[in-house]
Amino acid sequence: MRSFPDVGREELIRFFTLRRADLEFVDNRGRGRGPEARMGLALQLCTLPWLGFIPDDLRGAPRAVVIRLANQLALHPGVLDFYGRRPQTRSDHLRLVAGYLGWRQPRAAGAPMKELEQFLLDRAMEHDAPSLLFALAREYLIAAKVIRPGLFALMDMVGTARAAASELTSQKVGPLLTVRMRGDLDGLLEPVPELRGMTRLTWLTTPAVEATAPAVLASVRKLEFLRGIDAHVLDLSMLPVERRRFLATVGRRSTTRGLMRREERRYPILLTLMAQSAVDQLDEVVALFDRAVSGREGRAKARTEAALAERARRGEARQVLMELILPVLADPSVPDERVGGMLRESIGMQRLREISAEGWRPLPRDHGRLSALAASYSYLRQFTPEVLAAVDFTGGPGTADLMDALAILRDLNRSGGRKVPADAPSSFVPPRYADYLTAARRDGDETAFRHYWELCVILALRDGLRSGDVFVPGSRRYADPGTYLFTLEQWRPRRDDFCALVGKPPGAAAAIERAKEELHQALTDLEAALADAAPGDVGTVRLDEEGRLVIPPLSAEDVPAEAKTLRGELANMLPFVPISALLIELDGRTGFLDAFTHAGGHKTSRPADLKRNLLAVLLAGGTNLGLTRMAEACGVSYDVLAWTSEWYLREDALREASNRIVNHHHGLDLSRVFGGGTMSSSDGQRFPVRGKTLTGAHMSIHGGLVLSSYTHVSDQWSPYGTMVIMPTAREAHYTLDEFLGTEYYSRAIADLRGQGRDVPDELLSHISPGRSDNINLFGTIDVDIDAELARLDGGWRPLRPTQLNDLGLSFLLSP
Repeated sequence: MRSFPDVGREELIRFFTLRRADLEFVDNRGRGRGPEARMGLALQLCTLPWLGFIPDDLRGAPRAVVIRLANQLALHPGVLDFYGRRPQTRSDHLRLVAGYLGWRQPRAAGAPMKELEQFLLDRAMEHDAPSLLFALAREYLIAAKVIRPGLFALMDMVGTARAAASELTSQKVGPLLTVRMRGDLDGLLEPVPELRGMTRLTWLTTPAVEATAPAVLASVRKLEFLRGIDAHVLDLSMLPVERRRFLATVGRRSTTRGLMRREERRYPILLTLMAQSAVDQLDEVVALFDRAVSGREGRAKARTEAALAERARRGEARQVLMELILPVLADPSVPDERVGGMLRESIGMQRLREISAEGWRPLPRDHGRLSALAASYSYLRQFTPEVLAAVDFTGGPGTADLMDALAILRDLNRSGGRKVPADAPSSFVPPRYADYLTAARRDGDETAFRHYWELCVILALRDGLRSGDVFVPGSRRYADPGTYLFTLEQWRPRRDDFCALVGKPPGAAAAIERAKEELHQALTDLEAALADAAPGDVGTVRLDEEGRLVIPPLSAEDVPAEAKTLRGELANMLPFVPISALLIELDGRTGFLDAFTHAGGHKTSRPADLKRNLLAVLLAGGTNLGLTRMAEACGVSYDVLAWTSEWYLREDALREASNRIVNHHHGLDLSRVFGGGTMSSSDGQRFPVRGKTLTGAHMSIHGGLVLSSYTHVSDQWSPYGTMVIMPTAREAHYTLDEFLGTEYYSRAIADLRGQGRDVPDELLSHISPGRSDNINLFGTIDVDIDAELARLDGGWRPLRPTQLNDLGLSFLLSP
């Protein structure tokens, strides 16, 4: 903050290139006082637009900066050591540089500083992190061409802005803090005997871990409590979204004592937390309802499949029996009066009685799944009436009958009625289940009809929530899909620009004509492809003997042998590196660890060992080692790691850190060989889990409880988005391997080309940068940032020599 930071190549060229006018200014103003004056004046001239201030020790400027300026001024770099022996010289030069560049001095009562105060207040209402506010203030001053004031003065302004933002927040939510609301919020912090001494706040912020009937009921109780204190109708739109999110995060992560110590400041925190909890709790109720119903449906499916397997086994015995009976019946030489006697004699009466006693009824269209689900009717009734009463399900187009059925079911639950009205709608019932309702009505079995009809209503509601045909007002996850779309008033002024961007005509008639032209061209191309197809060629699009169109599957990529050889050679050149050292090096290039800021925002400085602790926590999660074993492996206490994980690892921070890595990867030269970064592929992986989880499901094909990590990977091999979902979807890829591979593959390729080797980009396009063989994931984990950075030669690890590989001595390269 007071000294020179490291300078990048782009910054070196942008800020430390002297124009002709700059050279004339330096020569005119610095001449007569020696070369050191010219060098110092030029350094201040270039540093001010870069940093917005002049560091105290100019001799601490990066070596690359000094050499670049010295070359442009035809001076020796060492003359800078003699500059500024008189403090007045540096002050005079700063005044000259500010006048030449049009920069202003910061004056406490001046307009620029007043504007900065308002700017910081506005930003503090959105982001409370001091480091972020400091960086924003620095950028604002540079844009306004105002020299940055002293470090402590600017930090005081940041602190004042944060305090003012807290006071302004209290003022804005003041009208909501009635005596009753204050009492309700204070009650959240008091132990409740019914909750075994737990506070309401802890109870509300503890999420469900399994989708069982008791868990659904507990979630409904939380929702009813929040509605009882009017949390669902709180209007906090007077606060910026980021401010609300920040306050709610503080409330969720703070202890009861910590909130009590905040006195009046705790009320805005609790208020925003309750408003967000009302939305989150509504989403949790609906999600648990979905999972609990689906869980019972999954059990019914498993029982049905087991019954079908048993039926198939018994059917095998009947088939064997038919093979004995049919030859006798089909033999015309056997008189009819002897058929029965021959069969009883050859098969045996005992066997005939056993098989005929088993019975053999035809299967319904669903193979009996709804009947199997009906066995769980009593279990589902434990929570479905409460969910239907608590949640306002709303239907979209085409769901009128389902919504009417839902209203009838609510009335039956409320009144205790058992008989479903004769005019109750059933058009939403799938055809495979319709026979159950028809048979129950025909037999006059009202109880069975009620069970099957109610189960169909519940299943249709679950499916409607998943498809978006049914939505929940006030929900974030199950909101009306129409709210994500532009209204007609919003779309009209944007239509022409959007259509121009995607290359589509804005008018429907013109769009239809273009579609006809594209279809005609596609059919013409298809006819040409069919005409060129050789007879008997099964690898091309063709027509079979019956005139049906056959489209063969895509063939695998044809990787040239030269590409496989090159990949092996490049892999042998990559350095061996421990995983902790790789993360340290990655942070040195991308600064991704700076994305992890304190959730409370009250840390004015980052502890010296914070990066070490962050790396240890990331490794503990990324390698499934866990915090306890990581504490044993790296020597950092468990309490420190747990505190770091609680306050620094958040979804938004992880996303920002990932974005920094992906953006860095996108700028690498080799990444452009793989693709332009405009296309992506989405896939997933399933991972076994233990214990109770809402995102896992039992899948016999994977051997038990698993969850899915769904990942989007760009055509440059960089994953830019990952989320944990149910294992019925797909997911995942890894980020760390991509960094090592692409960065050091680029250096290895440059090294080979420097030796005169021809390495064409066409071969490189066939090489995936993923490489983990060179990363050591085992042994003691030593997180020593300074030592690891010191080992880098010019910021890089040395490549392994190709000569040993050529001689077959690569085993000597093992660490």
